[in-house]
Amino acid sequence: MATLLSASLSFFFLFFFCNFVPQTLSLSSDQNLKTFIFRVDSHSKPSVFPTHYHWYTTEFADPPQILHVYDTVFHGFSATLNPDQVAAITKHPSVLAVFEDQRRQLHTTRSPQFLGLRNQRGLWSDSDYGSDVIVGVFDTGISPERRSFSDLNLGPVPARWKGVCETGVKFTAKNCNRKIVGARFFARGHEAAAAVNSIGGPISGINETGEFRSPRDADGHGTHTASTAAGRYAFKASMEGYASGIAKGVAPKARLAIYKVCWKNSGCFDSDILAAFDAAVHDGVDVISISIGGGDGISSPYYLDPIAIGAYGANSRGVFVSSSAGNDGPTGMSVTNLAPWLTTVGAGTIDRNFPAVVILGDGRKLTGVSLYAGAPLKGKMYPLVYPGKSGLLSASLCMENSLDPKLVRGKIVICDRGSSPRVAKGLVVKKAGGVGMILANGASNGEGLVGDAHIIAACAIGSDEGDALKAYLSSTSSPTATIDFQGTVIGIKPAPVVASFSGRGPNGLNPEILKPDLIAPGVNILAAWTDAVGPTGLDSDLRKTEFNILSGTSMACPHVSGAAALLKSAHPDWSPAAIRSAMMTTASTVNNQNQMMTEESTGKPATPYDFGAGHVNLDLAMDPGLVYDITNDDYVNFLCSIGYGPKVIQVITRSPVHCPAKRPLPENLNYPSIGALFSSAAVGKSSKTFIRTVTNVGEPNAVYRVGVQAPKGVTVTVKPSKLVFSPAVKKRSFFVTVTADSRNLALGDTGAVFGSFSWTDGKHVVRSPIVVTQIDPL
Repeated sequence: MATLLSASLSFFFLFFFCNFVPQTLSLSSDQNLKTFIFRVDSHSKPSVFPTHYHWYTTEFADPPQILHVYDTVFHGFSATLNPDQVAAITKHPSVLAVFEDQRRQLHTTRSPQFLGLRNQRGLWSDSDYGSDVIVGVFDTGISPERRSFSDLNLGPVPARWKGVCETGVKFTAKNCNRKIVGARFFARGHEAAAAVNSIGGPISGINETGEFRSPRDADGHGTHTASTAAGRYAFKASMEGYASGIAKGVAPKARLAIYKVCWKNSGCFDSDILAAFDAAVHDGVDVISISIGGGDGISSPYYLDPIAIGAYGANSRGVFVSSSAGNDGPTGMSVTNLAPWLTTVGAGTIDRNFPAVVILGDGRKLTGVSLYAGAPLKGKMYPLVYPGKSGLLSASLCMENSLDPKLVRGKIVICDRGSSPRVAKGLVVKKAGGVGMILANGASNGEGLVGDAHIIAACAIGSDEGDALKAYLSSTSSPTATIDFQGTVIGIKPAPVVASFSGRGPNGLNPEILKPDLIAPGVNILAAWTDAVGPTGLDSDLRKTEFNILSGTSMACPHVSGAAALLKSAHPDWSPAAIRSAMMTTASTVNNQNQMMTEESTGKPATPYDFGAGHVNLDLAMDPGLVYDITNDDYVNFLCSIGYGPKVIQVITRSPVHCPAKRPLPENLNYPSIGALFSSAAVGKSSKTFIRTVTNVGEPNAVYRVGVQAPKGVTVTVKPSKLVFSPAVKKRSFFVTVTADSRNLALGDTGAVFGSFSWTDGKHVVRSPIVVTQIDPL
């Protein structure tokens, strides 16, 4: 872990401080142009220049080179320049930091009830379904005609809204309404990258045949996430008959502001994401939903991460930012979007599934999942073949052009999961003449399954069933099988289960801060879809569907964005930290069998590294009793505590800061969880004491008493053990002392032990997880 912490601080972004001259100055100016983001001290602008743009275009770069000027959450600009120009600008005393533009990726009906929401009761009614809260969605745009985005019976657009409805290809001013109150698109970073790298289609960077230079969604992901957060009631919703019922978002009356920063098959560029943060905060959004991240297993430091920087600026102005934890689980330390001012959301299952059963020639049945809606196999047995038997990896994975039609024609083909999209493997099988496909997990995916709208009769099975299937194939000279598609089944137990793909802790930058923060529904989620592509997203899939079923932390993130909209509507005075605290301290760690939540890939009990504080429970979050609030000054002290100097911190905070003479401790950030790190070199007993402050948001006169579930081999004491609140005393502080003895500390597979402490007044239970781990000294 220590290696990763130090490695991440030398991340591959280019980062220069004003007193540092990089070695690249000798590079010739005729080398490739690249886009860079420049953080400029805005207070240094000479008064002779009327605007920062005039200053930047006079002293730093020519007007055509500048892509974006940032002035709300971040001060500076992005520009496409050669190395000599970058080196010269770097020397300017007003330039605080420079980093190269990078590409990021998207983290790709019953779920509102599964969050604990019921009509006319609890949070939905108390918050008027989120009416007049504005949710900004950073994604691939929107398909505005969908029923989920109707403005029927909605009141006027909130007067404080300052956004615009940008028009473009197949998107007019009429596509905005009282539901979609604004829409913008950000393409300059994307187009500049395409121009200098000759990637992403034509030199303009936008393939006009498959994309729209406007807020219109050509991919589907943005339409899906927007309707998950705030879609209206849509009756008779389904994806080709699957998950039929009423589709609705978490906050059905919330308004949507669309910021298209991601482009079909091209990802999302930092310079455009930062411009969207700048615009959204200026426009007046209350919540930002961003299902985007690195996804390469390495998290850059906060001062080099435009999502972290933009989110800090938004948070400091009272805007709640919900982000996805990434889809690189179940590997440890795979969670992304780690900044403590971000709410980081992992994914869990819901109590609905789409089973498909593989029936083997010997009568055995293997259970999997599928969203195939084509002609059924009607019980007919087909020959079964596994191309991977040849030892060729590409054939085992059913990669493009890897299958021999003579081998697979008329047969059901076993394909191993990985390396190419799951639905694309089915297309390869279909092209080679196969009649069906069984997609088998490997050990890395374990038993984690998601449904796909395959274009061939196909289903996915877990690793154990995959092994059984291949053993059967080897045991008989003429193996056969068929697949029985069983539609939609609800009431599945256990649920929720932590999705195998969901990004896992520990936090690779600052393990003292538990990430993910919580989990929300993210497996097989039904939501609105675009007309521009079929449900698989494959170019050859010509089907049209109003709704689609997707899985990913991308789907979990907008559930929490919608939840934040409801909480903001019910409690307009709550800060983003208070809203997150309310969700975390009331989150559930048990499933619908009243047992500890399990983890999908192994079936073993899950831990806070998997689910954070637990699965969001909105009825309880509405009235949490106590909240852990965090101010901008608290975040600055946290940045001081992890060794950032004032100049580095100013890259994030915009304004100059001063660190305390005595360096604070990162674990004393007023977070709703406790991360106790002990040196692995310590022998015998070691203790750490944490300070926390809670704010009473319940009945003015209240007495809370603490209960502790100490991690195994650890002693936890909380002082005082009783907190008394009155109308005059709304805040109380307390100390948590964690004592670990290295001689009887058994950390197990995860490298940590877990516990919790809870404050209760007889009505509320305010729970915080405790994580105890050892770390090698640097």
